[in-house]
Amino acid sequence: MLDHMAGSKRQKMIRITLFYLFVLFVLVVVLFPFFWMILASFKKNADILNVERLFRFVPTFKNYISVFVDYDFIKPLTNSFFISFVSTMLALLLGLPAAYAIGRGRMHLFSGIILMIRIVPAISFLVPWYLLFTKLKLTGTYTSLIICHLIVSLPTIIWIMIPYFESIPRDLEEASKIDGASNMGTFCRIMMPLSTPGTLTAGILAFIFSWNNFMFALILCSSRTTTLPIAIYQFISYSNVNWGGIMAASVIITMPIILISFFLQRHIITGLTAGAVKG
Repeated sequence: MLDHMAGSKRQKMIRITLFYLFVLFVLVVVLFPFFWMILASFKKNADILNVERLFRFVPTFKNYISVFVDYDFIKPLTNSFFISFVSTMLALLLGLPAAYAIGRGRMHLFSGIILMIRIVPAISFLVPWYLLFTKLKLTGTYTSLIICHLIVSLPTIIWIMIPYFESIPRDLEEASKIDGASNMGTFCRIMMPLSTPGTLTAGILAFIFSWNNFMFALILCSSRTTTLPIAIYQFISYSNVNWGGIMAASVIITMPIILISFFLQRHIITGLTAGAVKG
């Protein structure tokens, strides 16, 4: 009996050890590129290209100074934040009521159409959008970029929120209506507070898409509306690539998203798993 318990304990310890070794392996694979990017942002170009100087180098802040002084990254940073924030807010404003109506009305046809729209590659919208905005003289404006981002963010938010609203018990709505609340009042006072984790998740994913989007900005932006992904192009010239500047700019681009995800990870996980089990 004691031998059997000892054997079971050893097997359990082996499984736990293997599990943590696997987790450690995954963390190393996932985090090493970010670690290398941060290290490279403090190196000179010669050190970045020298494998032997992966850890042995003299740190320099010249790359970060160059990003803001020589390449004027403040304007692209402001543009990216403005476009991402406005497009995300508009997508939430339109997407949350739509998701609530589709979820509560069991409009499976509409949900399928929305999924199909989201699956369609965004590049397929690019030529029609460019022709339309050219006719309307909106190319190079914030409006054209916000609308393009909205077209992709809106289906994402609706698709995420449909199962979330479906998972909320109908008894809460019925009790609210018995108390005299209208459909809009029920949605604003009951459903919205209960759907906060899902709303945060959908909003963060939409914001990340807009923040990192390169394709729409490449075709539709101007020098006045240049976003961060396009601004990185400035570090590549005909005869030289400023790897240190690119790494410093990449840290600046990714750090806000990493910080937002880190501090709101509990809400993100809750929001993504909320519709998995319906009660």
